[in-house]
Amino acid sequence: MAKKTDAETLSKHLRDALRRDILAGRWNPGAKLQLIALSQHYETSSTVVREALTRLVGDRLVQLRPNRGFFVPELSLAELEDITEMRCVNEELAARLAIERGTLDWESELIAAHHTLERTQSRNPSDPDVHTEAWNDAHQAFHAKLIEACGVPVLIDLTCVLSDLSQLYGRWAGVATRYANRDVEQEHRDILAAALARDPRLTAALLRAHYQTTMSAIRSAGEVGLKVG
Repeated sequence: MAKKTDAETLSKHLRDALRRDILAGRWNPGAKLQLIALSQHYETSSTVVREALTRLVGDRLVQLRPNRGFFVPELSLAELEDITEMRCVNEELAARLAIERGTLDWESELIAAHHTLERTQSRNPSDPDVHTEAWNDAHQAFHAKLIEACGVPVLIDLTCVLSDLSQLYGRWAGVATRYANRDVEQEHRDILAAALARDPRLTAALLRAHYQTTMSAIRSAGEVGLKVG
């Protein structure tokens, strides 16, 4: 049992590391993920790497092409449009349920998550076109906490997948989102205030506007995935 537990821990650790590196833009969209190179980089076996990549295929952060191997997903505006709409629909529902079912403890934790987000540096001076990893983590944590109290595991899991995909797109569309005419901090304050006021309609509307504003900025730029580095 101990050996099985150790193997599962190693697999999860590698999966988390790969997920973080993919979202951080370590590889360009469409890049092939070489098993041998990855096993050397992460200092583990190719078997463990393959298992981790296979799990990330299920999360849609990796693409498996028959007889060709594993790849970072290619990006398209059409797919991002669909992802954004799915995220709006799912999080609107999840937020409504969370507001209905959330306890005082949930409110306190949501306030704490927002406080962390507000106090986290959003841009790195050395690479101002993309958000810092810490800010991305805090941003995801705030939105995850907002819907956590909905109590529907499958809905929470789906929103997590959509959140990761949105972050992946955001990494490669950083220039477009950076210069959008918006106050992201105020958007988050408004979402928090609506949730604490237990106003499901307003919270849902603010969430949709929050995500669609990002989508509009990327659509106006006209390209996704041009930034490489």
